Amino acid sequence: MRALTLHLKILITILVVLGISITAYQIFALGIPVTEDATDDLWNIDAKVEFVASSKDPVKIQMFVPPLNRDYVSLNESFISNNYGVSVNRVDGNRKVTWSARRVSGKQTLYYRLVLTKRYSGDKSKVKGPVFRDSIAVEGPEKIAAEALLAPIRQHSADVETFISETIKRVNNLNDDNVKLLLAGDPSTAHKAQVIELLLSIAHVPMEKVHTIRLVADQPQNPELWLRSFNGNDWLYFNPETGEQGLPSDRLLWWIGDEPMVTVDGGKKPNVTFSLNNSEMNAIRLAKLTDENTDANFLEYSLYGLPLQTQQTFMIMVMIPIGVLVILVLRNLIGLQTLGTFTPVLIALAFRETQLEFGIILFTVITALGLMLRSYLEHLKLQMLPRLSVVLTFVVILIAAISLFSHKLGLERGLSVALFPMVILTMTIERLSITWEERGGGHAMKVAIGTLFAATLAYLVMSIPELVYFVFTFPAVLLILVGFMLAMGRYRGYRLTELIRFKAFMKADS
Repeated sequence: MRALTLHLKILITILVVLGISITAYQIFALGIPVTEDATDDLWNIDAKVEFVASSKDPVKIQMFVPPLNRDYVSLNESFISNNYGVSVNRVDGNRKVTWSARRVSGKQTLYYRLVLTKRYSGDKSKVKGPVFRDSIAVEGPEKIAAEALLAPIRQHSADVETFISETIKRVNNLNDDNVKLLLAGDPSTAHKAQVIELLLSIAHVPMEKVHTIRLVADQPQNPELWLRSFNGNDWLYFNPETGEQGLPSDRLLWWIGDEPMVTVDGGKKPNVTFSLNNSEMNAIRLAKLTDENTDANFLEYSLYGLPLQTQQTFMIMVMIPIGVLVILVLRNLIGLQTLGTFTPVLIALAFRETQLEFGIILFTVITALGLMLRSYLEHLKLQMLPRLSVVLTFVVILIAAISLFSHKLGLERGLSVALFPMVILTMTIERLSITWEERGGGHAMKVAIGTLFAATLAYLVMSIPELVYFVFTFPAVLLILVGFMLAMGRYRGYRLTELIRFKAFMKADS
């Protein structure tokens, strides 16, 4: 017995730990939302490209577009133009769109539209970068100024991260004579980035310029320059003006390198303006969309990967153990008497179609009429199988009659009575009649009311939308339920109703 108890405890522990672990992995690692109402941001970005085309030459305009290989995934990408050919190519880690036309003239307007969201899961592997670079050639006073700046930088840094931060800090000190010499009167962010790159190259520290867009709705945006360097494990991002480390979560990397965002052959005065707005979408639906647009396989092994009609069936099926758990608690802990364990759950499933109030009325009417027929058949001294057959046929006729009259009276809900499990109703009538004969009408009514109450409570619990979503999305919680059911299987204590029954004896003993 002791070995059996230990075995049961180990089994329960394994099931509970497994259920909790799988659910926690889905929530924290895969990022699956806990509630159905959870939403995620959906960003719409429009880039308006304007330029003046020459009437004599063919036109080719190129623009960098986001590589989308970091934290974002594209749901839709559109290149809107009139009489232009469009192609997209990858160049040095960037994506570049090319619009081309043979004959256009005057002011031209092109549009690039992108709909994106945060990447849920999948391949977030980091692209590795160089950890060494050759020095940029520099001579004369610039070389002396650079060496003078590098000396204190080396002294006040311990690794690549602190070396870059200290370099940015020194270059932004515009009162330093060496910085003034290297900037040559141009304190723009782009020129500061060039000086920073020069100093880092002398120390053989690689650096890349990255251009980002800030995801803020309804505000004008311009590309924002950041610097990044690979330390052997991770990319380190730095603001060239402040030395702030770490790319903010609302920045979308647009392109990398020194080239301008837009170049035009056969035209002049290119200009790009951005407009951004965001909306919200149901998190699960958005996760399914991102799964379709990536190789993430985010929901491949979840119930959301099933066909829609099958999903609706499983939404009902996964709630059956919840209903069984309710009946188990009512019977084993409270002591409520019902016609078996599964009969109330099946009746509760029928209530999903008829709705609770109408379902209770139908169940009561059909069961009462069936008991009357069963009482009459008892006088005919029929065997059990013919008797059940007659009752079943009577139930079918009664259901058809109720459906017909409901339809004539305009009560369409009455049509759903056909979904009541006829066999269950037949067996309920039979078992109630036997209970009536063996233990009296009072006990039979008590059991019938208990069954109806248990079915009603099970229906109410099984119909909680938040619970349906949670169990369907995280079916591993059913393992936790199994563990609880196993634990209740060894319960041998008093039920609540028994404590009330034996209250007098307890007072007598005291």
